[in-house]
Amino acid sequence: MSTLRDALRDLSDDVFFDLLESDDAYLLVLDVPGATPESVSVTVAEETVAIEARREKLDDGEYRYLEENRPLLFDVELPLPDDAASETATAVERGVLELTVPKRPADGGETPLDAVEHENTG
Repeated sequence: MSTLRDALRDLSDDVFFDLLESDDAYLLVLDVPGATPESVSVTVAEETVAIEARREKLDDGEYRYLEENRPLLFDVELPLPDDAASETATAVERGVLELTVPKRPADGGETPLDAVEHENTG
């Protein structure tokens, strides 16, 4: 998990996040101001997760921009922890993205084989 934690720490100081861990999963809570569930895309490929979040520009015709400092796009690719499964669950509410990444079973999902003794016939 240290690679994910390091990658998050390397993000801009303008990016706010919490990283949590349980016995079964990781939870990344990431502020994506102005983004909606329809404007957020999360893609898992190989050992990374790509997050793209967009916000719409205010344009009601009554006001004009004098200064604009908020980004329109948040785009980041992060490494997944070694024990992370490839499935994720996402939720976006009020500009906050919650990304749940389950952990693979500790045994790696492998089926153990019974050891069989061979008789020495010679």
